[in-house]
Formats: sequence, structure tokens, C-alpha cells
Amino acid sequence: MTDIYQASDLANKRTEIIDRARHGLAQIRDKDSTSLVMLPERRLRMLEEIAKWSLAHMRLEELLRREAAPPNVTDLGDLAWLRVFELDDLREFVDELHAVLVAAHSDEDPSVLEECIRAWRITARQLEDPLRRSVLLGRHDPDDFTEAEPPR
Repeated sequence: MTDIYQASDLANKRTEIIDRARHGLAQIRDKDSTSLVMLPERRLRMLEEIAKWSLAHMRLEELLRREAAPPNVTDLGDLAWLRVFELDDLREFVDELHAVLVAAHSDEDPSVLEECIRAWRITARQLEDPLRRSVLLGRHDPDDFTEAEPPR
């Protein structure tokens, strides 16, 4: 149970309130009954990041449910960087995003989420280049390769 402090407590119990906030959160009731919460900035940023990507996940999941083809740039909006992926890849992204959102929330650490997004963005940039795309997605025959000689 969270103790609720009054705004006037900030004058006398400042250290106690800050300590509560540092170790979770401190709730303060203002004179007009507005409830205010103090918490570590790191935790706030983590919650904001999870909320942002949860919304993106739901939006993309809905787009994929309705469409038989990959969504267009307009539909993707701020996720337009995903436009280079085929439908199966987008579904894989949605599944992976769901898993890392659960992990980030459970761990209270957005680093796994940030790493996932970074890796998918890097892949998207590589696929934008036609030559790299053909190398990454093309068929490779073992006869296309030869043994490399050691440097002299």
C-alpha cells in the first residue's frame, strides 16, 4: 500500500517523500485533490517507451490482420521504415516485438526492446539498397563460392 502525502508534507517530510520516490513512487495529494506521483526518471522513461511500442505493436497487428499485402507507407506512419519487409517478415517483427515488450516490462528495463528495434532498423536499412537486398534475400549456390587463400 502506498502512503499518500499532502502537498504541505513537502515542507516537513521532504526527505521521506524523496526516499519513497527513489525506491518506487511517492503519491502526493494537492490542495485541489489532484493526485501527483514522483518516481525515478529512469522508470518513467521505461514506462513511456513500453507504452509507445505497445501502441505501435497494436496498430501494426491490426494492419496485418486486415491486409493481405504489406501495409503502405501511409498506413505505417512513423513505422514507415518497416515498408521494406514482406508480410511474413512483418508478422515475425510483430511476434518478436510482443515478446520483448513483455520482457522489458517484466525486467523493468527497456534495453531488450531498444536492441530489438535497433536490429530491425539496421536490417531495414540494408534491405533498402537493391544490391544488398539481392545478396541478403537471393538464392546462394555452394558452387558460387571458392576457398580463400591465406594472405601472404
